[in-house]
Amino acid sequence: MSATRRQILARAGTGAAAIAFSGALSELFTGSATASGPGRHGYGPLVPDPDGLLDLPKGFRYTVLSREGDRLRSGEGRVPGNHDGMAAFAGRHGRVRLVRNHENRATAAVPVPAVPGLTYDPAGKGGCTTLELDSRGTVLGERVAIAGTAVNCAGGPTPWGTWLTCEETEERAGTSGYTKDHGFVFEVDGADPRRTGAVPLTAMGRFAHEAVAVDPTSGVVYETEDAFDRPFGLFYRFLPEKPLGGTGSLRAGGALEALRVPGVPDLSAVQEPGSTFDRVEWVPVPDPQAVRTPIRLQDFGPRGITHAQKLEGCYWGGRSVYFVSSFARRAEGSAADHFGQVWRYEPHRRRLTLVIVFGPGTDVQLPGESPDNICLAPGGGLMVCEDGGGAQHVYGVTRGGEVYAVARNAQAVGAPEDPEWGEFAGVTFAPDGATMYVNCYTPGTTFAVTGPW
Repeated sequence: MSATRRQILARAGTGAAAIAFSGALSELFTGSATASGPGRHGYGPLVPDPDGLLDLPKGFRYTVLSREGDRLRSGEGRVPGNHDGMAAFAGRHGRVRLVRNHENRATAAVPVPAVPGLTYDPAGKGGCTTLELDSRGTVLGERVAIAGTAVNCAGGPTPWGTWLTCEETEERAGTSGYTKDHGFVFEVDGADPRRTGAVPLTAMGRFAHEAVAVDPTSGVVYETEDAFDRPFGLFYRFLPEKPLGGTGSLRAGGALEALRVPGVPDLSAVQEPGSTFDRVEWVPVPDPQAVRTPIRLQDFGPRGITHAQKLEGCYWGGRSVYFVSSFARRAEGSAADHFGQVWRYEPHRRRLTLVIVFGPGTDVQLPGESPDNICLAPGGGLMVCEDGGGAQHVYGVTRGGEVYAVARNAQAVGAPEDPEWGEFAGVTFAPDGATMYVNCYTPGTTFAVTGPW
C-alpha cells in the first residue's frame, strides 16, 4: 500500500485551525466537477460579519432563509429547532426544494408541529420541514413534511427525488412519553408530503440511524449507525424487495445485513490510509426490529461483527459508497484514537478501503470531532461540517489536499467550550451548483450562501 501524508494550515480570518490528515484525497471526489472551484488556498480568509452571524470569504454573501421560532409560512406553527441533515431538490421553473431535519428529542423547546396525516407519534417532537425557493432564492413556502418522529439527525436523498430521514435513537414506546417505538427511517416527499405520510420503513432496521446512501444502479441502501457506547455501531446494507421502485417502494420490505471485515472487530484499529480489505462479508441481521436486543448487541455468530465508533456521514460517489467515522477514543473503548476516518466501499469488488484519517494530536482549534456531515462540492472537492467545541466551521478540502475555511459561525467565536448551538449541519448545494445551503444546529438557522463557487 502507499499513502501520502500532509499537514495543512487552514487560516480562518484572525484565527487559525490546523488539521493533520493523510490519505489519497482524489478518491473522495469521484464524480465531482473539476473545471472550476477554489484556488490552491481556498477562497481566502474569512471576513468578520458585522451582523455577527456568519463569517465568509470576500465575494461571498449569505441570506437567512429560516430561523427557529419564526412562524412557518404555512401557518402550521413555529419553525422547529435543532436544524440538522438537509438535501436540495430541483423543482419546476428553476425552483429549489429544501427538505430539512429537526433533531428534536422529547425535551425540545420548539417541536415540529403535529399535522394530521403527517404525524407518526403524537409524543414525538422531531420531523422534517420543507422550504420552497424560487429561481432567485426567495422563500415561497415553508411547511411540515413529517412530524411525530424523534431525533431526526441526517438521512439521504433517493434516486427518485425523495428524502430518507433517519431517527438517531433506539427509544421504545413507554419511554420519554413516546407512544410508539422509534429508531426508524421514514421516506419524505418534499413536493407532496401526503404521498409518503408518516410510515416507518421497519425492514431497514431499528437502531440509532445517522445517514443513508442509495446505490443508483442496484437500489441497495447503505446505512450508518451513530453509536458511541460500547459495543459501537455497525455499517449496514438494505436489499429492497423492489429496488429502484420509486416513491413508497421501500415499504415492500427487504433484507438487512451488517458489514463484517474478517479479523477486524473495530475499524478504529486501522490507521494506515490505503489499507484495503477484499471480499468483505455481509451478515444477515438476526432481528432487524431489535425487539429484545439492540442490533449491535445481537449474536452474529462465532466470527463476530465489525464495529466502529460514531459512524455518521454517508454518500454515493462514482461506483462507491463513502462513510465517515467522526472520531474514536481509546478512553471510550475504541481500539485506537483518531479524529475522523473516511471509508470507501466498492460493491462490485466487495472491497473496503480506508481513504483518509484526520488527526489526532495536531489540531489547534478543533477538538477532534471532525468530520461529520459531508457533501461533494460542484466545483470539485469536499465540504465538511465541523462538529466540536468553540468556533464552528464549514471546511472545504481540495483535490490537492488543501483544507480551507468556507464559513464560521460568528456567534460561537469566544463562546464557552462546546456550545451546543455552534455546530453546522446539512451542507448541500443547489442542483445548479450556484448556492450552498447549510444549517446552524441551534438556534436553528438555515443559510443560503452565494459567491464565486
